[in-house]
Amino acid sequence: MAKNYRVSADIGGTFTDIVYQDAKTGSCGAFKVLSTPENPALAVLKGIEAAIEPDAGIDFFVHGTTVGLNALLTRRGAKIALLTTKNFRDIYTIQGNDRGEIFSIRWNKPEPLATLEHTYTACERIAADGTVVEPLSLTDLDAFATAVKDGGYEAIAICFLFAFKNPAHELQAAEYLSERLPGVSIALSHQVSPEWREFERTSTTVMDAYLAPVVRRYLETLVGELNHRLPEDQGIHVMESNGGVMSAGSASQAPLQTLLSGPVGGAIGGKALSATTGRPNLICVDMGGTSFDASLIIDGRPSGSNETKLEGLPVQMSVVDIHVIGAGGGSIAWEEAGAMRVGPQSASSNPGPVCYGLGGTEPTVSDANLVLGRLDGANFSGGEMTLDRGAAAEALGKMGQRFEMTAEAMAQGVVDIVNAKMADAIRTITIRRGIDPRDFSLVAFGGAGPAQAAALAEELQIGEVIIPVHPGAFSAWGMLQTDVRHDFKETLYGFWDLLEPETLDQAFEGLQQRGRDYLRSEGIAQDAIGFERAIDFRYYGQEYVLTIPVPEGPIDMNAVRHSFDLAYERQYGHSSPEGRVEMANIRVAALGRLPRPDNAPPVAEAPKPARERDVFFGGDPLKTAIIDRNAIKPGDKVKGPAIIEEGTTTTLVPPDWTVEMITGGHLSLTRMQGK
Repeated sequence: MAKNYRVSADIGGTFTDIVYQDAKTGSCGAFKVLSTPENPALAVLKGIEAAIEPDAGIDFFVHGTTVGLNALLTRRGAKIALLTTKNFRDIYTIQGNDRGEIFSIRWNKPEPLATLEHTYTACERIAADGTVVEPLSLTDLDAFATAVKDGGYEAIAICFLFAFKNPAHELQAAEYLSERLPGVSIALSHQVSPEWREFERTSTTVMDAYLAPVVRRYLETLVGELNHRLPEDQGIHVMESNGGVMSAGSASQAPLQTLLSGPVGGAIGGKALSATTGRPNLICVDMGGTSFDASLIIDGRPSGSNETKLEGLPVQMSVVDIHVIGAGGGSIAWEEAGAMRVGPQSASSNPGPVCYGLGGTEPTVSDANLVLGRLDGANFSGGEMTLDRGAAAEALGKMGQRFEMTAEAMAQGVVDIVNAKMADAIRTITIRRGIDPRDFSLVAFGGAGPAQAAALAEELQIGEVIIPVHPGAFSAWGMLQTDVRHDFKETLYGFWDLLEPETLDQAFEGLQQRGRDYLRSEGIAQDAIGFERAIDFRYYGQEYVLTIPVPEGPIDMNAVRHSFDLAYERQYGHSSPEGRVEMANIRVAALGRLPRPDNAPPVAEAPKPARERDVFFGGDPLKTAIIDRNAIKPGDKVKGPAIIEEGTTTTLVPPDWTVEMITGGHLSLTRMQGK
């Protein structure tokens, strides 16, 4: 009988990772293929065809994509026109008081996605309480429609004043314009972000419109390519920035939600690993070929936020907090002003590092690790690729001549520089927020992460490193551990002590009903639907808010207020229990639980024979054991120096470190006491 699988794909800048899970037994496998930037779907198809048998069924398919993020970073989104209320044309261009560094003379104002020349207005006015002050002018809409046609705009963003209180004018404008502008995408602020703060809401809506045509074209291509492998009632799912998944149809309607969908899978995998291993606090680091992503698991949950900034522009949406820098196995080493730099430029998958033999000429982190003996050129990616150590050594040696260094010394310098950059990225999300990294375990994954993990732990004085199962494709594995999620919000402003509980109950029920209807339209059964509620609070007179979870059931007003005081104390080191509190927004996450088997430990294959080779540590070559991961059994302890090889990555165990297998088949690296 043909098997059925649950499949995920993480499309990165260098590799596309495929994880396939037996829908019955829960056992997983992983496969990596070089990405195809010209058409990302091709790499996904190639990976699926290589990973699972042709007659196998796919019960569920989810993927993370950086298509939207790359379009934003490279400014290759749609040409858009912004329509707003007359006399408020400058809202988006001025950018309010959103100067991130007030006293910095080096601060540069972010470049808007729709400049003033692409911003238009219409006579209309809705008051702060939602009442209509001035009706919408259809004459102005006719003039705007003509400008859109003449200007060749691909998308429109509409953001009228107080539309989050009363969307009537935005809906009227959208209906009127869609009849006159067929094929032009329209984003409405009350649908994209029904929340106060005019500039932030406008920025969010403009970004959604900017990305919509790009993301939709990509999804249409992917769906067309993969539909023959998927059952009619399943289709394609996309990872969301909030840590949930949604259908490709929903992603086309809300393209903004896909912005961080690639990196988020690692954080969700960290959440599952936390529950399995009983370690509540984790620092998750994903080092791939192009980037280094760092996130936190605190008390078993991914650290998140209800707003973020991308390219300096604010975005109002729920996101898992992820700090990204340009540091990966493909990061290029280069010289500037007599000093060595590494990244953020990447050799990507084409031409790739020098050692790939695909035309790359500039040395990278992967080339350095190969020269140091940390990678096996004959057994890379499970033997799928052969690496050219001689070419890598020549490139590093040529660069080293300018610094009077050997190829090996140059390679060690490249690795040290990239490790310092990654350690600093971890400090950004820990020490700079008042969090001590020594209270956490470091979870390292990605194709390049496990080779650098112990050095990062030593730099940050972290006591334990965990290398999860399928570490080279862990983000893709994490995508199979999540559920459908859609976020709903509403601005509900007022003093907490004056709020009637019935008013709050009704508001929450309204959002939950919207969530329930949405999930049912996506095929989620009623008994699989759940909700998470939260409220944005602040002390009276303050500007910024903290989001406080609200438990299910009747709302205990005093308990919720106390939770805010405790959260404020944790965040800022003090609180004011006697102070008055305001609420700003209510939030509901609608969750649709997906059926999935329990994760089975990997089935150990016959291990390859152990061997030895010289590996450089601290500038000196040491005889180092090369061990197949399949050879490590529960209870075994392996002392460094050692290298643990598997199909998707290589783990470096330095001298004075030991490794053993823990619950779930994960590996735990710890430093010997007194070292």
